[in-house]
Amino acid sequence: MATATPLEIELPTLSNDEISRYSRHLILPEVGMEGQQKLKAAKVLCVGTGGLGAPLALYLAAAGVGTIGLVDFDTVDASNLQRQIIHSTATVGKLKVDSAEIMLKGLNPYTNVVKHNTMLTSANALEIFRDYDIIADGTDNFQTRYLVNDACVLTGKPNVYGSIFRFEGQASVFATEDAPCYRCLYPEPPPPGLVPSCAEGGVLGILPGLVGVIQATEVIKLILGIGESLAGRLLLIDALTMKFRTLKLRKNPDCPVCGTHPTVTALIDYDQFCGIQKPATVGPLEVERDKAVADVPVVDGIPQIAVQELKRRLDAHEDVFVLDVREPHEVKIVNIGAPLIPLGQLANRVGELEAERNRNIVIHCKSGARSQKAALILKNAGFTHVENLAGGILAWAEKIDPTLPKY
Repeated sequence: MATATPLEIELPTLSNDEISRYSRHLILPEVGMEGQQKLKAAKVLCVGTGGLGAPLALYLAAAGVGTIGLVDFDTVDASNLQRQIIHSTATVGKLKVDSAEIMLKGLNPYTNVVKHNTMLTSANALEIFRDYDIIADGTDNFQTRYLVNDACVLTGKPNVYGSIFRFEGQASVFATEDAPCYRCLYPEPPPPGLVPSCAEGGVLGILPGLVGVIQATEVIKLILGIGESLAGRLLLIDALTMKFRTLKLRKNPDCPVCGTHPTVTALIDYDQFCGIQKPATVGPLEVERDKAVADVPVVDGIPQIAVQELKRRLDAHEDVFVLDVREPHEVKIVNIGAPLIPLGQLANRVGELEAERNRNIVIHCKSGARSQKAALILKNAGFTHVENLAGGILAWAEKIDPTLPKY
């Protein structure tokens, strides 16, 4: 098992107020005055201020980490507040980095908060990482996870990793000198759309708190050089059964990034690596990572129809059949009256749509990702007039019927 390694840092002094604030740390022999000084001198970058980044940054600030960098380009939405406890109702609509700064400075005025209001990309990652000791990955998409990993290996920074989905989480420490990196565990990303985002699959609100606090613990251990880090181990968390499992990980000598003969020596195009189609036009969907369908007229041979056009056709009583491919529990939240066949059942239930084969079929889900997959299933089954409702029922609620709830 890997032992945490203390950072080589110049130790600052603590004021009387700081000594009082951190007194419970100072009386721990494993921390003490020198350990608290190490925390004050440390610089940690939190990539993302969402579900994982929220508890992570809060506990790092509370512990006395001197400099906390925040990378995020998004704004606070009310739907974030179920899990992103660093934000509040009062900051809905604000930039997440600004909202997070308010909470962090309110918790600990001695913490220096550095805001990077930008999307992390291959063009800026190395420059941003350069000024930090440890990188904590709180992202929710594969493109950025591989980007963070590769940038950590190239800059020699530990990558404190966490991920969550529904009721399950993972945590590890990658890219230390002797431990494997993220690519050693996952050499290739899954096919686009195979793993639903939290926006599509959901997440228990408390789960990112659990995983984010584990990440914060690992960061602090690395700074102090105490205990055994998760480097070389993958912690698996099942919140439903409250069971924890640990898997041993080994460094892959053939890893293209951290192996003995690396072939990835510079940051690459991670959208291309993960098979993510780039939008043909510039628009809000270009930067919304949880949207699998771009704002373009046709994707993979499937026409993308706007909600305004569907409303026009329905009002004109044109021959159009609308199909909902969400889950039954989602229909109970909001629906527009369309027949339901969940995406996971569609391939086995195509025969139920035989009577609609020659009609214009418009498929919808929550945001347009699952319905795109459903449209491809019908296309492969010989249906020739299939369209995907761009933006899904969320776009319908926003642009057609604002009285409908959004989720």
